[in-house]
Amino acid sequence: MSDVQTGVAPAEQSALRKISWRLAPFIGLMFFINFLDRTAISFAGPNGMTTDLGLTAAQFGFAAGIFFLGYIVLEIPSNLALHKYGARRWLARIMVTWGIVALLFTWVSSATELYTLRFLLGVAEAGFFPGAILFLSGWVPSRHRAKILALFYLAQPLTTVIGAPVASLLIQAHGAFGLEGWRIMFFGVAVPAIVVGIITWFYLPDTPKDAKWLTKAEKDWLVGELSSEEKAISKSHGSMVGKALTSGRVWLLALVYFGMIYGLYALAFFLPTIIAGFEAKFATKFDVFDKGLITAIPYLPAAVALYFWSNDASKRGVRTWHVGIPALVGAASIPLALYMSSPEATIAVIAITACAIFSALPNFWALPSKFLTGAGAAAGIALINTIGNLAGFAAPYITGAVKDMTGFYQLPMFIVGAFMLLSAILVFSIRQPRAPEGALNLASR
Repeated sequence: MSDVQTGVAPAEQSALRKISWRLAPFIGLMFFINFLDRTAISFAGPNGMTTDLGLTAAQFGFAAGIFFLGYIVLEIPSNLALHKYGARRWLARIMVTWGIVALLFTWVSSATELYTLRFLLGVAEAGFFPGAILFLSGWVPSRHRAKILALFYLAQPLTTVIGAPVASLLIQAHGAFGLEGWRIMFFGVAVPAIVVGIITWFYLPDTPKDAKWLTKAEKDWLVGELSSEEKAISKSHGSMVGKALTSGRVWLLALVYFGMIYGLYALAFFLPTIIAGFEAKFATKFDVFDKGLITAIPYLPAAVALYFWSNDASKRGVRTWHVGIPALVGAASIPLALYMSSPEATIAVIAITACAIFSALPNFWALPSKFLTGAGAAAGIALINTIGNLAGFAAPYITGAVKDMTGFYQLPMFIVGAFMLLSAILVFSIRQPRAPEGALNLASR
């Protein structure tokens, strides 16, 4: 179909194609490494770490969750620094810093050291995810953001699809260099962060004006579109970072995100442990690599669901039901999974939960950009991510503590379902944002 038929200008079409191939996959690779490093503890736990360090389920959950307390300490300042100094320098700095901290997990020897390193890893990673969202949002007009963010977000489920088997292979190298397998795994997943962080410094352009691979016509179209959107928001409502941080809509979105992140990290940190429990529950026997493959299974259909659901959102325009319907499905399916009578049925229902969570998340992040821009966007997106990531601490800790009290994972999963149900209710209560001309201005002049 020609450009004339579709009504898309050649510069627009070619610019979006280049961004989709040159930026989204690279930022996605960074996110892949990011998510693998923060969840590597979930593979280490049931494969020797909890035994070697003498951890209870609650202690393991606390170690997993304390990452997020460190993360939120510098979340908003980090995102404002990225806005000031540019994505290339700041994202490169974040990656190299967290890579160095992640490397130190290779030699952790006690629960206290584990808590300390997990906290420091959170401090080091602070600002990466909202910074990546802010960066990508600054490269495409709002009508195209859902598609670009979906390409970026594909990295998260694919992290487990690819990362779980890779982590299992590294764990199976037990004894190499005199190290336990889980220590080798920590080393193996940390080094890529340092390498890619260095590459980021040289590869990533800060703005469309800096991209040598864009033609003049493509740059003119991008700069013109983005400038028009920002001016439209600024003209209607003024500009203030403080306004973003006190906006009722921003806080409502933060609560929605809290519930979804609660589901995401309860699943991410405890799925390998639940799978390890199949042996006692169903009298099955799996080796380390088998468990890694089983852990990966739910995330492959999740990646497919994410792509097609976000594609629909891109065509129709993101609506609150693009977030709310998946949240409802996740709320119902996640507690149901542990009542299944076989490993196959359990994983099938968990796959439905994963599809729901990952279908909702990229479309959720298209909502803030409808009424946030500039420094206000940096602050507002960071605030939403900060509140949401409190669930990253709460989910694994509460899940582990309740499991210790009851001896089972059923009640913790009902708690997860309740938080996801809350997200669905809240997101359906949000009025659909109008076009930028009527949007709340939180821009920077």
